[in-house]
Amino acid sequence: MNLPSIQSALKDLKLDAWLFADFRGRDTIAYGVLGLPETMTTRRWYYLIPAQGEPLKLNHRIEPGKLDSLPGQKRIYSRWEELHAGLREMVAPHRRVAMQYSPLNNIPYVSLADAGTVELIRSFGVEVVSSADLVQIFQARWGPGDLEAHLEAGQIVDQIRADAFAEVARLIRKDGATDEYTIAKFILDRYKDAGLDTHDTPIIGSNQNSGDPHYEPAPGRSAPIRPGDFVLMDMWAKKPGRVYYDITWTGFVGAQPPEKVQRIFEIVRDARDCAVHFVQDAVKAGRLIHGWQVDDAARGHITKHGFGEYFVHRTGHSIAQEIHANGANMDNLETRDERSIVAGTCFSVEPGIYLPEFGVRSEVNVYVDEKEARVTGAIQTELIRIEV
Repeated sequence: MNLPSIQSALKDLKLDAWLFADFRGRDTIAYGVLGLPETMTTRRWYYLIPAQGEPLKLNHRIEPGKLDSLPGQKRIYSRWEELHAGLREMVAPHRRVAMQYSPLNNIPYVSLADAGTVELIRSFGVEVVSSADLVQIFQARWGPGDLEAHLEAGQIVDQIRADAFAEVARLIRKDGATDEYTIAKFILDRYKDAGLDTHDTPIIGSNQNSGDPHYEPAPGRSAPIRPGDFVLMDMWAKKPGRVYYDITWTGFVGAQPPEKVQRIFEIVRDARDCAVHFVQDAVKAGRLIHGWQVDDAARGHITKHGFGEYFVHRTGHSIAQEIHANGANMDNLETRDERSIVAGTCFSVEPGIYLPEFGVRSEVNVYVDEKEARVTGAIQTELIRIEV
């Protein structure tokens, strides 16, 4: 935990304090921001960081050492009356206190404080505000060396992606067909050989399976890939302990894809570029933008072309050491993400159109610094022709 940085951010955001409240490991954000080990927690604990001054701890008498690794004065409670009195005393000097809370649960990724605890703090005459922007600063911003590690991983993943499409062609020429899981296993083996970490199986979807945004092939559930088939590949990996690189490319097994496939690909590709250019123009001009606006840029293009109902997920997600990190998402569908896009963060831009017979998604990663926004890897501009 970097106490001076947290207190500086509290002052910048005009907040009096940040209150962490956990029970049974519920607040995973607290453990990440505070640098606490995720050990057994059977009693409620509280940790308050003021914008100025020394932090305060409130622990149960049965687990008094739960926060001993953190700076600050410790107070102990046993009875619920002592808990309420201790919390009241902790927050009494403060008017606006941030918690892992989101009004109307608009940003559920940070809405981890239970309603009763929020009610209790409010009953002391304190205004509870969302910690969403604080969380983004301390959990979504990349650290030293992360961009370089991301770019290096991206080069490897991009090569594996090209090799995976080539493997589809090779196996079809050899055997007349291959299948989704065989290609997913090829990718996983290549990750292992390259020393990259990942989680879950890559999404390799052919034909109608590509229309399921979170489809996952598996042994016993793997469709064939043959000449004339459409193929989607969604891949993510990272260097150990670093940040993810996450892409989606699509291809057609044959020299000439059907007109409908080509048209849908072009609409999705152009929607992706609309969103990327919107971010790049805003950062270059020094204009503050929010996640929901980026979603609008991509979704507006798809809707204009008559396929808005088939774009069934947000435009993008925050990327850091977790593939779905706690920064701003590019979303005005599932949520209205009003978090600002801040320097030092990265996110995916991945619009899609999902029809019953096939689905197209095109995904790139965008990293934002103080002066520019950049796509960090290869950009698909044409549908891959898998020549067999």
